[in-house]
Amino acid sequence: MAPSRGAQPNHRGPVHVVRYAKGSAKYVLSGGQDRTVRLWNPDSGAEIKVFEAHGYEVLSISVSHDNAKSVFVWDVATGVTNLHAVEFNTDASVLASGSYDATVRLWDIRSQGRAPIQVLEEARDAVQALCVDSTTIIAGSVDGYVRTYDLRKGELRADFNPSPPSLQSADATTLLVATLDSHVRLFDTATGKLLNDFTGHSHASYRCRASFGHEEATVVCGDEDGRVWGWDLVDAGHTSSRILLQRSTIKVITWTEHHPSEAGEMLTASADGTVKVWRNS
Repeated sequence: MAPSRGAQPNHRGPVHVVRYAKGSAKYVLSGGQDRTVRLWNPDSGAEIKVFEAHGYEVLSISVSHDNAKSVFVWDVATGVTNLHAVEFNTDASVLASGSYDATVRLWDIRSQGRAPIQVLEEARDAVQALCVDSTTIIAGSVDGYVRTYDLRKGELRADFNPSPPSLQSADATTLLVATLDSHVRLFDTATGKLLNDFTGHSHASYRCRASFGHEEATVVCGDEDGRVWGWDLVDAGHTSSRILLQRSTIKVITWTEHHPSEAGEMLTASADGTVKVWRNS
């Protein structure tokens, strides 16, 4: 794969998150230590708009299914600070937030009120990763647990990880968790059973997000040596692991995200302040 041409977003400092817009994924949103969210064109690299209202560095971005809602502005009156994760539900009527105060808060986007409609307080340390669908909320906490809330049944399942989960992503049936012991683990969403374990990369200190590759046939994750690794989803052995990308400057790859439909395209964000679009040459 080769990086695309064109200017990069003008972030000052590490970039923590980069997301494709929904639908045709014609646009990209990135957020970083400079407290900005930047909307840009991945083909030309042209920056379209900058959102600068955040009081803290931007650690998470969620885009609604119709692209109508992309950035949630937190008012100081809510008392919620140092947010680590935000995610819309399926129809973007509710937003979940995970924060430093060890809570998951649910917000009614249609309401004019500033109070959460529900607060989940089971975590014992900061909540820094969320996955949300129409009936389920999955929250990863620094206390080492991944908690699955089944809102329809009113049930909670807590699965312990040997190391605090860094970031996670989920499809309909599986959950992908990157942990600070240089492992990416694949779990069954319904039962919590470990399905596979991916290793070989270096991940011990920083946020590094793992993601599914094209058609969920592979797993992709950046590491702290500036490399992006790929594994076959079914065969996690060392024979299937390979270094997909090697950066010229050794900086942490904080985020990887595969294009939702194009087999040969993915995004990376790095602690060196850059976002790159990679395409098969």
